[in-house]
Amino acid sequence: MWDFIVEFQMALTTLKVKHAGPGRHADMHGLYLLVRDSGARSWVLRMQHAGRRRDFGLGPAQDVPLADARILAANLRKAVRAGEEPESRRRAGQRSAPTFEKVTRDCYDTMKGGWKDQRHVSWISSFERHVFPLIGGRAVTAIDSAAVLTVLEPIWLTVPDTAKRVLQRIGTVLDYAHIKGFVPEEVSLRSVTRGLPRQTHQVTHRAAMPHEDAPAFMKALLALPSTLGRDALQLTILTAVRSNETRKAVWGEFDLDKATWSIPASRMKMKEAHVVPLAPAAVKLLRALRQRHLELHGAVKPERLLFSSRRDKPISDMTMLKVLRDMKITDATVHGFRSTFTDWVAECTDVSKEVADKALAHQIANAVEAAYRRTDFFDRRRVLMSEWAHFLGA
Repeated sequence: MWDFIVEFQMALTTLKVKHAGPGRHADMHGLYLLVRDSGARSWVLRMQHAGRRRDFGLGPAQDVPLADARILAANLRKAVRAGEEPESRRRAGQRSAPTFEKVTRDCYDTMKGGWKDQRHVSWISSFERHVFPLIGGRAVTAIDSAAVLTVLEPIWLTVPDTAKRVLQRIGTVLDYAHIKGFVPEEVSLRSVTRGLPRQTHQVTHRAAMPHEDAPAFMKALLALPSTLGRDALQLTILTAVRSNETRKAVWGEFDLDKATWSIPASRMKMKEAHVVPLAPAAVKLLRALRQRHLELHGAVKPERLLFSSRRDKPISDMTMLKVLRDMKITDATVHGFRSTFTDWVAECTDVSKEVADKALAHQIANAVEAAYRRTDFFDRRRVLMSEWAHFLGA
């Protein structure tokens, strides 16, 4: 009869497995981590039969994560109790669990049929951009709070909304893995955020439309009759500028042949001049507006406002917001489309945060970094804004 060596010690953790020194380190129910002087780490299950102690190797720790080692050990113990020979069962049971990426894609294929618009695209792209490069190759049984923390740390403060969605989506995949039998127990991620800094700046965010919903919204917007509010909102979204920058724009700031909008420092929040590369859709809109001005006024003076309900007076803040409210959009704001743009860049493109920040005319918080970053990424921003317009279907 086989007996199992049990030592009542603190169970191992992923961190202990990684940093344990040379020696034999007990986990539970006869499972040990063996660390050699060379640093090599392997798993061993110790069992005893007829007074003879035997060790069964379960594989190197770099290939078999802690969670997998426990499952292999449990399966081997169960087989032994059923009367099977442990050596043959151990060999048969060493099939590796599917990778987290494989399970995620299976989960995605199962769920995507019920999604509308672009939601299914952004769901998987968030994994491809933020998750798979870090933990996609690990066995799904090895994904715990510590693994998820490594995914969230780089994006928790830089793209907080995306980070929260990634956390929720990882939880969905792990629930799927449990239901499918890949993971024996449900994995709780409730404690993950305790290892992350507080997102204190979130309270100041304006309500924003999820970027997955933006193409459908833009289609509905373009179907409306042309008005000052509709056209101003369309230009604001296409260029990702602040609403004030649109409201007070004058014709002298635009070069439609070069497809640029040069906003002077006096009109910018950060008091730095900002040149916006215009996507073809934005140029088309502006040419139509210019032709309308020409027909109404006989000439287009450089100092004339693009959007004015009365001569020399810009439209109010409420003009564009009213378009949203008339469309029954109550959970988004005009300014919030800048956040929509930011999330789209983070989840659907390979564009760096530095380029996205420049597109939004954000100020660099670090003074040293600001002193050395002299480029405005103009050519890369031109490509980015064209891709944004294409995504919107404008």
